[in-house]
Amino acid sequence: MAENAKHSSVRIRETGADRVFNVLNNIFWIIVLFIVLYPLWLILIASVSDPDAVLQARVLFLPVDFSLMGYQAVFEYKELWGSYLNSIFYTLAGSALSVIVTLAAAYSLSRRFTGKTLVNLGITFTMFFSGGLIPIFLNVRDLGLYDTRTIMILMNLVSVWNLMVARTYIQTSIPNELYEAAVMDGADHFTYFFRCVLPLSGTIIAVLSVYYGVARWNDYFTGLVMLRSRNLYPLQLVLREILASLTSTGSSDTFFAAYADNLGGLQEALRKAEVAKYCCIVVSTVPAVLLYIFMQKYFVKGVMIGSLKG
Repeated sequence: MAENAKHSSVRIRETGADRVFNVLNNIFWIIVLFIVLYPLWLILIASVSDPDAVLQARVLFLPVDFSLMGYQAVFEYKELWGSYLNSIFYTLAGSALSVIVTLAAAYSLSRRFTGKTLVNLGITFTMFFSGGLIPIFLNVRDLGLYDTRTIMILMNLVSVWNLMVARTYIQTSIPNELYEAAVMDGADHFTYFFRCVLPLSGTIIAVLSVYYGVARWNDYFTGLVMLRSRNLYPLQLVLREILASLTSTGSSDTFFAAYADNLGGLQEALRKAEVAKYCCIVVSTVPAVLLYIFMQKYFVKGVMIGSLKG
């Protein structure tokens, strides 16, 4: 045993070429990390800097003349809070329903049944081809779902990619012997799914929650096409209007024009609009970033388990 311990403690000696490779590899990934993180950091510090410093490109690594002017402008926009609540509702309700339906479909596809190959082919086909925007819109309108909260929950309910990941997880992580034992005890598919599969699928549920949650939080196109009432708009759609209106002064209902009077004129409104666009980005991305941070343990584990056999 002592001899085994001695051999296990022996370190593989690095050659000069190995050391050079490690140094170059570390430098390369540090550069990549900087390229990825710096734009995010720049947006954050620009959102809390003085507009003049931003306009003069003096904001590089730290905030200059700390100011919350942009956040004040964004949060005073009357439609922002309502759209924020809408997005929270759409994300929570839509993600919960998506996870349930995805897991139910994944469980079905993990079982053996007649015509399974044809069903898999039909589902996979939808990953690459769709009916198109106009047929989808006509169907939504004819079903009475146009301009309703329901369409924001039902649209894009199931992702085929997420479905395949969940199916792989169930096939590789939940032994078939458990199903056989449950059947011997008199359980049917519904009992087995709700009492055995779901309790053992906490990891993949967390992964699917992240996938669906981020996708729904960032979705603005569904609201753009399927909603007409402004009180139903999600956050992303309102922020998109704010960003678009920062360069437009011709409309009386734009974000820019709404602040032109009470900020002491056009020049002050321009200053405030310069940092407001960065604040919009921060406001819209913070919830998604927090979701990734809190769920990253389950996210990494679930993706690995769902992608590897064994």
